[in-house]
Amino acid sequence: MLVEYPACVSVQLDFMRSFGFVAAGLIKYRGSHCSAVAGRLGTEMCKEPKTKLLRLYPPNSNGPTVHRETQTDDAEILSCTVKALKDGHIVAVPTDTIYGLACLAQNSEAVKKIYEVKERNGQKPLAICVGEIQDIYHYCKVKVKEDLLGDLLPGPVTLVFERSEKLNTNLNPFTSLVGVRIPDHAFMRPLCQMCGEPLALTSANISSNTSTVEVHEFQELWSKLAVVVDGGPIGDQTRQGSTVIDLSILDKYRVIRPGCALSATLDVLEHKYGLSENSKEE
Repeated sequence: MLVEYPACVSVQLDFMRSFGFVAAGLIKYRGSHCSAVAGRLGTEMCKEPKTKLLRLYPPNSNGPTVHRETQTDDAEILSCTVKALKDGHIVAVPTDTIYGLACLAQNSEAVKKIYEVKERNGQKPLAICVGEIQDIYHYCKVKVKEDLLGDLLPGPVTLVFERSEKLNTNLNPFTSLVGVRIPDHAFMRPLCQMCGEPLALTSANISSNTSTVEVHEFQELWSKLAVVVDGGPIGDQTRQGSTVIDLSILDKYRVIRPGCALSATLDVLEHKYGLSENSKEE
């Protein structure tokens, strides 16, 4: 649902200059005190489990100009999203391909909830999302060179490896493999870094419905989410999602989903690193 806020609480929030975004939050705020101080709002907005729509504006957009004096507490959107995740909630986030639903991958109840929100078949796996390439080694058994990871990530690619023992056993318990992403998106990477653990990530839609590239396209899910981060229309209007490649077998690759970056990905795998296609489904 679209959040509402009193007329006396109208604050434009600056979002992390280092991430290249200006953010404006629409905040549901209760209580008799209507403070317009951004620092205080950053705390109050995270107390309520109601859905919050938080908007990000790229610096070249026609969004509102935020003056320097409002830049004191410029991490409200990021902080509120992290808190919602750590409280076990589901959030909607922009990525470099399509909008996604995310929860903490190590939280079994949250993982169960994300399946319920999407009405997803319990035998379909969820990918994980991390902030740095080194994080992949904690949760996956990697059989390729680190340089290969660096050539493909961050980017619109999901790489599938054998899972490590550190990953939640209740996440995809029916398979020994797990897909991992590092979206090339200025909000998603710091979000993962601040959470300090992997996110379970899937598309923001009811299962079998079309993938979404704007937040209004999955508005029927808003009431089931703690936070909806609106990053505006996503550039990949093809709605194909990430290219999914299985790299769990040494010196082999298998295309699980062509996605939006297949040609460039295969060029790296075959021509730069000499991997050959494994057409057999393991």
